[in-house]
Amino acid sequence: MNAIQKIEAEHLRLDLPKFKGGDTVKVHYRILEGEKERIQVFQGTVLRVRRGTTNATFTVRKISDGVGVERVFPMHSPFIDSVEVAAEGKVRRSRIYYLRQLRGKAARIKSKANWE
Repeated sequence: MNAIQKIEAEHLRLDLPKFKGGDTVKVHYRILEGEKERIQVFQGTVLRVRRGTTNATFTVRKISDGVGVERVFPMHSPFIDSVEVAAEGKVRRSRIYYLRQLRGKAARIKSKANWE
């Protein structure tokens, strides 16, 4: 292991659960407002997971008041308090960008629990 990999290994988070595109997750994100700190929960469907070392990210999409909201979270960010997998989705692709064009019932993803 070279020096860069050793330094990156110190900053990696190993407490996050395994999830992939199509899963519904709850991301507990720490928000700083002035001197105060609070935790905001962002629940939505994972569109993609970008693997890597310290530059790994995942994109979560939710519908808020009829408007689609997407947020990209750095995987190893210290601001992420925790990630919960609410439901595993049955999808055939790892990046489900087609969800952006779908509306209403068509945008639902079937749960893996119903398929097994």
